[in-house]
Amino acid sequence: MANSNSYLTTPTKTPSSRRNNQSQSKMQSHSQSQDPAASETRSRFEAYSRLQAAAVAFGEKLPIPEIVAIGGQSDGKSSLLEALLGFRFNVREVEMGTRRPLILQMVHDVSALEPRCRFQDEDSEEYGSPIVSATAVADVIRSRTEALLRKTKTAVSPKPIVMRAEYAHSPNLTIIDTPGFVLKAKKGEPETTPDEILSMVKTLASPPHRILLFLQQSSVEWCSSLWLDAVREIDSSFRRTIVVVSKFDNRLKEFDDRSEVDRYLSASGYLGENTRPYYVALPKDRSTVSNDEFRRQISQVDTEVIRHLREGVKGGFDEEKFRSHIGFGSLRNFLESELQKRYKDAAPATLALLEQRCSEVTDDMLRMDMKIQATSDVAHLRKAAMLYTASISNHVGALIDGAANPAPEQWGKTTEEERRESGIGSWPGVCLDIKPPNAVLSLYGGAAFERVIHEFRCAAYSIECPPVSREKVANILLAHAGRGGGRGVTEASAEIARTAARSWLAPLLDTACDRLAFVLGSLFEIALERNLNQNSEYEKKAENMDGYVGFHAALRNCYNRFVKNLAKQCKQLVRHHLDSVTSPYSMACYEMDYHQGGAFGSYYKPNQASGSGSFCFELSDTGRDEPMKDQENIPPEKSKAQETTPGKGGETHITVPETPSPDQPCEIGYGLIKKEIGNGHHHDGGGARKRVARMGGSRNIEPLRIQNGGGGLLFGNTDDGMKSSSAYSEICSSAAQHFARIREVLVERSVTSTLNSGFLTPCRDRLVVALGVDLFAVNDEKFMDMFVAPGAIDVLQNERQQLQKRQKILQSCLTEFKTVSRSL
Repeated sequence: MANSNSYLTTPTKTPSSRRNNQSQSKMQSHSQSQDPAASETRSRFEAYSRLQAAAVAFGEKLPIPEIVAIGGQSDGKSSLLEALLGFRFNVREVEMGTRRPLILQMVHDVSALEPRCRFQDEDSEEYGSPIVSATAVADVIRSRTEALLRKTKTAVSPKPIVMRAEYAHSPNLTIIDTPGFVLKAKKGEPETTPDEILSMVKTLASPPHRILLFLQQSSVEWCSSLWLDAVREIDSSFRRTIVVVSKFDNRLKEFDDRSEVDRYLSASGYLGENTRPYYVALPKDRSTVSNDEFRRQISQVDTEVIRHLREGVKGGFDEEKFRSHIGFGSLRNFLESELQKRYKDAAPATLALLEQRCSEVTDDMLRMDMKIQATSDVAHLRKAAMLYTASISNHVGALIDGAANPAPEQWGKTTEEERRESGIGSWPGVCLDIKPPNAVLSLYGGAAFERVIHEFRCAAYSIECPPVSREKVANILLAHAGRGGGRGVTEASAEIARTAARSWLAPLLDTACDRLAFVLGSLFEIALERNLNQNSEYEKKAENMDGYVGFHAALRNCYNRFVKNLAKQCKQLVRHHLDSVTSPYSMACYEMDYHQGGAFGSYYKPNQASGSGSFCFELSDTGRDEPMKDQENIPPEKSKAQETTPGKGGETHITVPETPSPDQPCEIGYGLIKKEIGNGHHHDGGGARKRVARMGGSRNIEPLRIQNGGGGLLFGNTDDGMKSSSAYSEICSSAAQHFARIREVLVERSVTSTLNSGFLTPCRDRLVVALGVDLFAVNDEKFMDMFVAPGAIDVLQNERQQLQKRQKILQSCLTEFKTVSRSL
C-alpha cells in the first residue's frame, strides 16, 4: 500500500455538472417512486414538527420524542449538525453552542434543491420568511442570541431558537443542539457560566422522552472523560443515550492490528455491555465549497475510514460486529430510523394527551367568556366578589390560627427579614441585638406574631432606667419637699421613674405595633396563594377573580387600610395603659411583691419565659442562643446612712439649708434642719458669717457641701473617714426599682393581652365585615368601577386571544395526529 494515510487528505475537486445533473435526476426519480411507508413517515414527522413548534410557542410540556445533542464545546457537535443538514451555515462561527439551545427541524423536501431555512418567531408559533443565504442564517442566530442575552442580562439562556430547514438532502430529523460544556468562562463572561451551562443542559436532557446524543472526540480516553459522569447523572444506564466518538480519523493511525481496533471499538469496561458507540469522522477542510462538494467530502471520508480499517490495519476489524456503527452515514440512518420509531410508539399517547389539552383549553375558553360576559352583570359580579373576599378573609384567619400551607420556607420570613423589609430596623433605645427564640426560622401568621411579641418583651426588659442629672433630681426633690409630708424622697424617685417610663417605653410600644402590623399585612399575599392552591386542588374555579385588576387593587387597599387602622387603635390602647401605669395615682410604684415571688416571681430575663404564662419554644436547629445577661435594673446596695454632727471647732463650717438637698442623705429629718435653723448661724475661726438662705422671695439657697479635697458631693465625712450615702444615689436607686415595677406591670399585665386582642381578634371576627362594607356597601355605578377600570377588560381580552390561538393550534395538531394514527 503506497500511502495508508492518503484518505486523511480531503479532496477538494468539485464534481462535473454532468455528474451533478445525473445525481439530481436519480434522486428525484427515486423520490417520485416512494412507497406509502415513506409518505407516512413524512406525515408523522411533519405532525410532530408542528406540535413541537406549538409547544415552544405556548410553553406546553408535551412528551415529544426529541434528540438532544450534548458534549464538550470542541467535541464536534456543530460539524455533525452541518453534516446532517447537508449544507454549511457557519454554526461554529456563531458559537451559539455557548449561548442558547438551537432546535433544528430538518425536513426532507425533494422540491427544495437549495436549503430553505425559516426561524420561528420568538413568542409565536409562526415562522418567518425563508432564508437562503448561509451567512444570513448565521447572522439571525447571532442577533437573536445577543438580543435575548442583553434583555435578560445573562451569559446563557435556556430559551431555544427554533430553525426549520427544508432541503432535498436533509433527513426527517429534529435535534436540539445544546451549549457545549466548558471548564472555564470566556473573557468577559461571569465565572458561573460553566455551572450555568451544565445545569441548563441537564434540565434539557432530563425528560425521559428525550434521546441523548453524547459526543466525545476520539483523542480522549473513556477513563479520563470529563463529561461522561455528567451524562451518567442524567441517564445512569445509558438506555436512552447514543454515544458518538467524533474525529475518529485522528485515532486511526494508532491502530496496528485487529485486536487493538476491536478492543477500542467495543469500549468495554466503561459504557456497559449494551452500549455501542458510533465512530464518525467529518471533513477537516473549512474552506468555502458548494453544498454538493460538502456532501461528497463527507461520503469520501466515510469510505476512506472503512478502507483504512480493512487495509491499513493488520487483520482488519470485526465488520460483522462494528461495521454498522462506523461512519457518518450509519449514524444518520440510525438517528432517522430511531426517531421515527419513537414517533410511531409515542403517537397513541400523544393523541390522548392532545385530546386532554384541547378539552382543557376549551373549558378555559368557556370560563373566560363567562367572565367577560359577567363584567356587565352586576349581581353576578357582586356575588363572585363577596365569595372571593370571604375566602381570602377565612384564609387570613386560618394563617393566624397556625396553618402551615403554603410552605413557610418559601413564604415565611426570619426576624432579620421582617426588620429589613418592614423598614423598622432595631428597637428604639435598645443597644443590644435582640434575637428571640426561632429568629432564624421562616415564619408567618400567628407564629410570626407571637415571635414579635416575645421580641418586644426582650427589648422592654433590656432597657434600664436612664441616668438622671443632679439638676433634675434637685428640681423634683425640692418641689416635693416644699409640699410637706414625709414621703418627699419616695415621691421624687417615683416621679423620675414615671417620666423615664413614658420617655423610653412609649417608642417601644409604637414599634411593636408597627412590626405586628407588618406581620399581618404580609398575610394578604399568602392568603391569595393559599386560595389559589386550594382552588387548584379542588378544581373550584367559579370564583376566580384573577383578571379583575381593579377589584384586586381595591381589595388589597381595603385590607391594608384595615390593618393600618388596627395598628393605630392598638397604639392608642397601649399608650393609654402606659399613661395609667405612670399616673401619679397609680400604685404600681409602691407595690412591694415583685421581688418576693409574688404574681410574677423574679424579674423577666430576655429569651426566658415569664411567670405570667407566656412561653416560647426554641425550634431552630442551632439550639437556643446563650441566655442574655439579665438586663434588670438591680438597685445598688444601700449603705447605712450615718449621721454626721458638724464639728464645733477647726476650719469646717456648714450652712444647713431649710429643705433637703439632693446631696444630703435621705435619713436627715426635718428635726435636724429645724434645730440648725433655731441655733442661728455658725461662724468660722475668722468670724466670717454665711447667710442661711430660705425658700421663697428673692433669696437663694446654697447647697450643702463639704470641702473635701476635690469637692465631693457627699453630705459629710465622719471623723474616721467613712463616707455617707447621698440622697442623689438613694433617689436614683429607688427610681430604678420603681421603673422596673412600672415596666413589669405594663408588659405582663397590660400590653401583651392588649396587642393580642387588638390585632388578632379583629382579624378573626371583623375582617370580612370590614372588607365587605368598604367594597360592597356602594351603589352599582361605583362598584362597577372596580371591574371596568382601565386595564381590567383589556387583560381579559388578551387572555382570551391567547387561549383562542392556543386552542386553534392544538386542535389542528389533534386533527393531524388523528390522521397519522389511522395509518399506524
